[in-house]
Amino acid sequence: MSTAHKTLNAAFKTKAFAAAYYFHGEDDYLKEDAVRQLMAAAVDPATRDFNCEVRRGGELDAQTLDGLLATPPMMAERRLVAVRDVGALKKDARAALDRYLQRPAPDTVLLLLSPAGAKADAKLAGAADAYEFAPLNEERTARWIAHHAQAELGATVTPEAVRLLVGGVGTELQQLAAELDKVVSYARGERDAAGGGGGEIVVDEAAVTAVVGVRRGETLGDLLDAVARQDARTAAALVGHVLAQPKASAVTTVFALSTQMLAIAWGQARRAQGASPGALNGEFFNLLKEAGGAYVGRPWGEAVKAWVAAVDRWTAPALDRALTLLLEADASLKDTRVSSDEQVVDTLVLALCALPNDRGRRAA
Repeated sequence: MSTAHKTLNAAFKTKAFAAAYYFHGEDDYLKEDAVRQLMAAAVDPATRDFNCEVRRGGELDAQTLDGLLATPPMMAERRLVAVRDVGALKKDARAALDRYLQRPAPDTVLLLLSPAGAKADAKLAGAADAYEFAPLNEERTARWIAHHAQAELGATVTPEAVRLLVGGVGTELQQLAAELDKVVSYARGERDAAGGGGGEIVVDEAAVTAVVGVRRGETLGDLLDAVARQDARTAAALVGHVLAQPKASAVTTVFALSTQMLAIAWGQARRAQGASPGALNGEFFNLLKEAGGAYVGRPWGEAVKAWVAAVDRWTAPALDRALTLLLEADASLKDTRVSSDEQVVDTLVLALCALPNDRGRRAA
């Protein structure tokens, strides 16, 4: 969690709110969760019908917005006004909003929201407390799963089960939340059937396999590992299993393979500059942090471990050829006249595994 979001969470607990908030970014699930928490913390449930107004920007004119923001709280310390899709405000309403932000009311919390896909409004970000809700990477998704299961569902998810969920479902939180709800319900039923009613609910690999259908050894991470070590037999056998999993696709598989091969190429360049395998471990983590939205396909720790192990296996010419193969596969997936997606990925992973590597020379 970023420092900014920790500040927001602290406001929920202390009830020391800013006059105005601006929520934007691509992850609407995280955004809506923060909206719910802000509303629950800022407005007394007993008077919420009087003191919580939620409107859409396109429906507001200047007079209506002025009236909403000038209304004092009723039988409460504060009121909250939320404007969804604030970028859709008409010119007169936007001018009214800008005037209000210069001198906001002390007993009103104003929440401004931009939907996913909308460009962040720099002026609003400067006038209000702004928070960006970006999609979580694989590492943060794994932490989110453990936290959400414990805080919202009262269950503990084993690290192995977390890995299967990330590998089989991906990083889309709305989908993960739905799958977690089903998996926890299954685990609760298993506990109760075993006579453990009232005891701890533990989600393990077996529960994830039973509900989601993904098994250990059949995740996208396992396919990436097989390609990194050029194990053609294992990689070819995994393609069908991986593409059959929830939210999996040939496109995301090629993205993850591209990230992996680019990372290995970068690591090889660092090795040529004198970096040790031990130093590479930390440098790969820094690279992922700087890359931001790079799709890794699994928790960062697992990816970095595989990349460090693979760096000395691959030659620079093989890596150059691998990137060309990945570009060709991406083009093939966009061409509806070619073979099926599974055939494209099958051909790709076999070609990657067949590239000449450096094992023989280094062994000598």
